[in-house]
Amino acid sequence: MENDHNPNDHPPEGSQMTVPNGGVTVDRTDRMVIRFAGDSGDGMQLTGNRFTDAAAIFGNDLATLPTFPAEIRAPAGTLPGVSSFQIQIADWDILTPGDRPDVLVAMNPAALKVHLKDLIDNGILIINQEAFDERNLYKAGFDSNPLKDGTLAGYDLHSVPMQTLTKEAVKGTGVSGRAVLRSKNFLALGLILWMFGRDTKVTEAWVAQKFRRVEAVKNANLAALKAGYNYGITTESFARQIEVRPAELPPGTYTNVNGNAALSWGLIAGARLADLPLFYASYPITPASEILHELVRHRNFGVKTFQAEDEIAAAGAALGAAFTGSLAVTGTSGPGLSLKGETISLALMTELPMVIVDVQRGGPSTGLPTKPEQSDLFLAVWGRHGESPLPVLSASAPSDAFEVAIEACRIALKYMTPVILLSDGYIATSSEPWRLPDIEALPQLEVPFATAPNAGDKFLPYLRDLDTMARPWALPGVPGLEHRVGGLEKEEVTGNVSYDPANHQLMTDIRAWKIANIANDIPDIEVDDPDGADLLVLSWGSTFSAVKAGVGNARSLGASVAYARIRYLSPFPPNMPTVLGNYKKIMVPEMNMGQLSRIIKAEFVTPVISVNKVEGKPFTSDEICDEIMKAAGQ
Repeated sequence: MENDHNPNDHPPEGSQMTVPNGGVTVDRTDRMVIRFAGDSGDGMQLTGNRFTDAAAIFGNDLATLPTFPAEIRAPAGTLPGVSSFQIQIADWDILTPGDRPDVLVAMNPAALKVHLKDLIDNGILIINQEAFDERNLYKAGFDSNPLKDGTLAGYDLHSVPMQTLTKEAVKGTGVSGRAVLRSKNFLALGLILWMFGRDTKVTEAWVAQKFRRVEAVKNANLAALKAGYNYGITTESFARQIEVRPAELPPGTYTNVNGNAALSWGLIAGARLADLPLFYASYPITPASEILHELVRHRNFGVKTFQAEDEIAAAGAALGAAFTGSLAVTGTSGPGLSLKGETISLALMTELPMVIVDVQRGGPSTGLPTKPEQSDLFLAVWGRHGESPLPVLSASAPSDAFEVAIEACRIALKYMTPVILLSDGYIATSSEPWRLPDIEALPQLEVPFATAPNAGDKFLPYLRDLDTMARPWALPGVPGLEHRVGGLEKEEVTGNVSYDPANHQLMTDIRAWKIANIANDIPDIEVDDPDGADLLVLSWGSTFSAVKAGVGNARSLGASVAYARIRYLSPFPPNMPTVLGNYKKIMVPEMNMGQLSRIIKAEFVTPVISVNKVEGKPFTSDEICDEIMKAAGQ
C-alpha cells in the first residue's frame, strides 16, 4: 500500500532484538525480505502466494515481486528456467518488495546460481540438499558442489533433505511415482511458516479447498506442509524464529490484491457507477491475460467477456460494444497494442468511449513476455496514424489500479473518447494489502446518451457539448437518432463524409482541443517537498514505489530532494509547467530509454536527468537513492 507518512524504506533505529521463547531463540525485527526460487515446475509462485496470504491475514504490511520464465515450461534445472517469488513483510507501512533478500530458499543449483548474488551478507540460506547432484550442478554451470567447496561460508546455511522428507511425509496418501516430489514446495513452505512463527491453518484451509476434488493430492500437500513445519520444530539448526509483528495500518477492511485483479475490479466498479454493462474483449497475452480470467468470474455484475481470435478482432468487438451502449474495454500488452492501432484510430474518429488497457512488458516484438518494462509510452501517446491525440493514464501500484481504472472509465464516457490505461508486468503480478473503499463515496459517472433529436426533428451526431466538446452518444435502434459513423472524415456537426480541406483542419483541431481540455478536469500534481529542494524526482507507473522509497532513503542521508508522481501522461495536469519551473534539476527514472524524459523536454523545453533501466526487472530503492545522491552532489 502507499506510504504517505514514512517514505524511508529502511527500518527505524532499534528495530531488531532477540528474546528467548523456551528452547527457541526469537529474533524480533520490523521487516524481512524472503525469496523463494526454484525450477519453473517447483511451484514457487504458489508457495510465495500462500506465504503472502498467511502474512496478510497475520496483519503484516507487505509487497511482492514474482518473476518467472517466458517459456511455458523452460528446460528443467537450467538458469533460464528459474522462477522466483520475493516478498517483504513489515510491521510498518512499506512500499517495495525489498532490494535484497534476507532469506533465500533455493530448490536447486540453478536457483542458487541465479539468486545467491542478491542475498545479503550472513543471510539465511535454505537449500534443497538432494537437488545438488552431478547432473543438476552441470546444468547450472557449477564446476564443483557449492555445498562442499566453501562458496556458502558467508551465509547462515541450512541444508535440508527436502526430497527424502517429502517422500516420507506423503507415504500412504495415494500419491506415487513422480507426483510424490511435487509436494516438496509445501514442505519448504511449512518450514518457512515455522521460521516466522505463522500458523499453518490458513494454508491448510486453502489446500483443502483447492484440491478438494483430488483427495490424494490434497492429503499429500497437507502432509508435506506439516512435515516441513515439524522439521523446523525438531531440528536443532532451526532453533531460531523470526518475529515480524502486525503493522499498524489505518482502520478498515483489507484484502490482498494484485494489479490485474484490482484493475479488473475498477472496471467493474466503473460500469456500475455509470449503470452500464461492461464488455471486455481480449486475446490472451502475457501479462494481461489475468484480467480476462478475473472478469470471467464476475458475470453476476453483468460483465460480458469475449476471447477473440486475435488482437484486431478483440479491439473491433470492443468498439462494436461501445457503439451499442456498453462500457467497452479491450486489454493487451505491447505487441497487441500495436495491432489494435487502426481500430483505436477508428474509435477516435467515431468518438466512441472505449478503454484500452496495456499491461506493458519487455520489447520490442515478442521481447520479454514475463518481464516488466515501461517502453510503450510513445506508442500510447503517438502510436496511431494521422493526428490522433488520446488521453493516457498510468497506474502506479496494485491498489492504485482500481482508482485509475475508474478514472479511465470516467474520462472515456464524459468526453466520448478512447482512453489508454498503462499498467505493466510488475504492477500486474505483484500484490499488497488494499483497504477496501467506501462504495457509497465513489462518484457516479456521467453518460452523455442522446434521448431525442437535437436539432428540431433531426439528429446531428457531431453537435457538441460546449463544455466537454463531446458529441452525443446515440444508441442504434432509437427512433429519430439515426446517424452514420465510420472511418472517413466527418463534416462538422452533420457527420456527413467530407473531403473539404478547411473542414478537415477544423475537425482535427476540435479533436485535439477536446483532449487538451481534459487537463482542466484532472487534479494538479502534488509535490512532496518539505525543505525547498532544488532537485525534483518524477515517477510514473510502477517506478512509484522504488522512487518514493529511494527519495526517503536519500533524505535520511541528508539530501534535499522533492518528489511527485504523474498519473496523467496525456494531457499533463494543468500545473505541470509551474511545477517544473520551480526546480533547477528534474530527474525522471523510467524502465525504458527515456520516453517521458523526451516528452517533457519537447513539451516544456526543460532539461531532464534521465535514469533508465531495461533489464526486465524493476528499480530498487537503493538504485534510485544512489542516482539522487549523485544529482544532489553528495
